[in-house]
Amino acid sequence: MAMTSAYPAGATSGANAPGKIDFRSDTVTRPDAVMREAMMRAEVGDDVYGDDPTVNALETRAAGLLGKEAAVYCASGTQANLSAMLSHCQRGEEIIAGHGYHVLSAEAGGCAALGGIVPCAIRTGADGGLDPDDVEAAIKPDDPHYPISRLLSLENTMGGRVQSVERLNAATAVARRHGLSVHLDGARLMNASVALGVSASDLAACADTVTLCLSKGLGAPVGTVLAGPADVIARARRQRKLLGGAMRQSGVLAACGLHALDHNVTRLAEDHANARHLAEGLSELPGFEIDLESCQTNMVFARLPADNWRAILDHVDEAGVTLSRGRELRLVCHKDITSDGVEIALQAFQQAATS
Repeated sequence: MAMTSAYPAGATSGANAPGKIDFRSDTVTRPDAVMREAMMRAEVGDDVYGDDPTVNALETRAAGLLGKEAAVYCASGTQANLSAMLSHCQRGEEIIAGHGYHVLSAEAGGCAALGGIVPCAIRTGADGGLDPDDVEAAIKPDDPHYPISRLLSLENTMGGRVQSVERLNAATAVARRHGLSVHLDGARLMNASVALGVSASDLAACADTVTLCLSKGLGAPVGTVLAGPADVIARARRQRKLLGGAMRQSGVLAACGLHALDHNVTRLAEDHANARHLAEGLSELPGFEIDLESCQTNMVFARLPADNWRAILDHVDEAGVTLSRGRELRLVCHKDITSDGVEIALQAFQQAATS
């Protein structure tokens, strides 16, 4: 069974309130007491003038971590990806990306609506990666009938699945041969790094620019960094301003990102283990279809029994477990869900499935 939609359709079940075990996304994490203390201690200035020392420290740290020359701190992953695309492409030029990749499917069409950039979606493999032959076929010839293929956008992880350095490099090599730039949506790149035992800089080496989200598994409340060559990042900083994303004393937020990079990277392995345990437990329940193969990091994809899926969701909601509302589920483990929380969820599913 292949269920890789990043955003299951339908309304959410339950309230995002303290005490709920919330599997909707790793974006729901809350800053803990130590992170809040880091916010209080943060030295701040005006980031638009380049005067916020904590933001500057975060950008320097992120650039080094990702093996790039410079970085810019953005309010969100969508803003960071769009700033990158606007920096690489002119109006009427084309971005090639995988079908279902966040830049094409979950960012409100911003590259087209705001940048006049033409999207081209190609199929993805079982690991979420792109086949070099498909990339080759998508790149347009120099013909006035077609948009100019300018940018290849990759994504790692994709639907919780990881791609190796070799897999990323194979697609990138085709783009380079045709003179395209390469962007990597690395929102959950640290999950891939931990799962593969490979440094983030090695995974990002294929790309000119790369994003890294701080507010998902890393547990910061806000923010994504975009890293790349200094000249491209200078253009991206201008695009961030155009998009309304230039913040002022944002060091209080950047401090959370620095804390996350210091303390919340290696612990991602706990989320991966919790997700695997959850997937295996759900797979034993009658009528449940679980995509065990895709459970490589912190995501579990499940299809509930057709005859009683609504009743199952109602039951687990009453047990204090928050899920997206639909027969097909994406359950995401994160730092605010302990192994005990996974057990509570499994017990609730089991009771619902056998009652």
